[in-house]
Amino acid sequence: MITRRGFLGAGLGTLAAAALDGCSGGITATAAGRNGTAGGSVLSASDVHVADYPTVVAVDWIGRELERQTGGRLRLRMYHSGQLGRESEAIDMARFGAIDITRVYSGALNNAFPLTQALCLPYVFDSVAHMRHALDGGIAAAVLRGFESRGLVGLAIYDSGTRNFYNTKHPIVEPRDLHGLKLRVARSDIFLELVRMFGANPTPMSLGDTFSGLETHMIDGAENNMLSFQSSRHFESAHYWSETEHSCAPDILLMSRRNFDKLKPSDRELMVDLGRRSVEVMREQWDATEDKARQAVLAHGVKANAVDMAAFRKAAGPLLQAYLKHPDVAEIYRRIREFA
Repeated sequence: MITRRGFLGAGLGTLAAAALDGCSGGITATAAGRNGTAGGSVLSASDVHVADYPTVVAVDWIGRELERQTGGRLRLRMYHSGQLGRESEAIDMARFGAIDITRVYSGALNNAFPLTQALCLPYVFDSVAHMRHALDGGIAAAVLRGFESRGLVGLAIYDSGTRNFYNTKHPIVEPRDLHGLKLRVARSDIFLELVRMFGANPTPMSLGDTFSGLETHMIDGAENNMLSFQSSRHFESAHYWSETEHSCAPDILLMSRRNFDKLKPSDRELMVDLGRRSVEVMREQWDATEDKARQAVLAHGVKANAVDMAAFRKAAGPLLQAYLKHPDVAEIYRRIREFA
């Protein structure tokens, strides 16, 4: 089994030799060159989700197209299911060129890349359709440009449905029903503050640690989308799913700037093109599997319920106003709302 330590260890000894590859115009100090063969270079990609998750499927599609369009000169190897560590680690690994591509949740990027905050604000999107319309209408391009100065290249924004609360105790109908619950949240100030405003006790925790947290009663619940709820098997412990739809925070596909710049110009153009085109692949896969995931968890005994949406929107209002004091975030928010 590939481990993060083994992956990095295998690459450190060849960084100097990899630099010589610059004469051939291919990948240089990248995991691709380190894992490559005489038949071509292999780019590395990471994701914490399982092999058939829509974002993993979309990046696998990029790999197949990359190999086909370069005649096998460039290929891609996907390390799914968190084989290379948590998302926060993957971001740093990409920035420093240890891996080439990673898919991360936008909430994990909020502090370093403030424009992503607008995508994570509560109730900024009215629906998945609104989100897709806004992202395709120029919002995605504007946010992706914000990565250029921090060692990363934004390749695509993948939507990830609506986020809702689930727990082991009881249905959530109003914010007061969350009072006292200990809930896993991603390491994002926005979600920490939001859960706190709803009256629960937020507990930052990686997706990979959440299953055991529910099993051992370290936490009472979490918030996420339906596909993640099902694919991570959290439904086996948390039998109450409450449709607050408090966020549509998307996922972002990033590439190491260091390794991107070492590609030939034509290969850079190809990577950018494949990244944009992979969005449709991801969405088709999402739409085909989300309802199946919902039916599976309901069949397992999960009880789903509607909530007092007006009460949740009101409770989230102060957080929204606080973040809109940032002019750049407010501008992205304004543009998103124009697509409502």
